[in-house]
Formats: sequence, structure tokens, C-alpha cells
Amino acid sequence: MSETLLALYPWMKSFHIIAVIAWMAGMLYLPRLFVYHCETAPGTPEYERFKVMERKLMRIIINPSMIVVWVLGLILAETLHAWTETWFILKLILVTALSALHGMLSRWRRDFEHGRNTKTQRFYRIVNEVPAVLMAFIVILVVVKPF
Repeated sequence: MSETLLALYPWMKSFHIIAVIAWMAGMLYLPRLFVYHCETAPGTPEYERFKVMERKLMRIIINPSMIVVWVLGLILAETLHAWTETWFILKLILVTALSALHGMLSRWRRDFEHGRNTKTQRFYRIVNEVPAVLMAFIVILVVVKPF
């Protein structure tokens, strides 16, 4: 590592972790909002309020934090030369899966926005658990490096 990267590494890692926390907070909260949104009828003030909350959560917290996670994560991986490490490859696969879920949540949010939701509360309750499971495996891979 160059001296500059060595000096910046703790800062990049810190901001990466902060962005992960923000991303995960949003990824855990949005499906929970969908559960409650299912209980409201389209066109009611409550339905409209959920639409605003979900849109702001996605645009102000979830999307920007995911971008920061990816950018800093790739820089950190390059800095550590982690590309061939098994733990890192598995982490990258799981973060990609989390990003795919992010895309699905975005799609479902738009479905609510246009009054086209066809999913049930039970579906969103199950989806709500997926980010936590992925996060647990990612943290174990990063901290323990079992492979």
C-alpha cells in the first residue's frame, strides 16, 4: 500500500461501515413499511403518507448509502488485494444478492406508488428477514474470514 492509501485506509473503512449501517437500516425498515402499507386502501391519506415515506427512505438513505458502500468497498478491496481471497469472493456474491434485493424493493415501492401492489403482508414479513440474514453472513465472512 502506498503511504497515501495507508493513511486514508482507516477513514475509507470507517465511512464504508457507516454507509453499511445506513444501507442496512433502510433495507430493514422499507419492507416493514410495506407490511403496514398493505393495510391501507389506495387513495387514502394513510396510503399517500406511506408512499412519501417509502420514496424518501429509498432516495435519501437507501440509494446513496448503497452507492457509497460499493464505491468504498471496491477501493478497500483493491487496497487489500482481496480479489482472490475466498472470503472476499463469497462476500462479494452476498453483497450482490443484497443489491439485487435492493432493486426488488425499489420495484415494489414503485408498485405501491402506482397502486399496483399484489404482494401480501406475509410476503413482506418474510422479505424483511432476508437483509438481516445476508448481513450476518457478510459480517462473519469479513471478521472471521473462515475461508
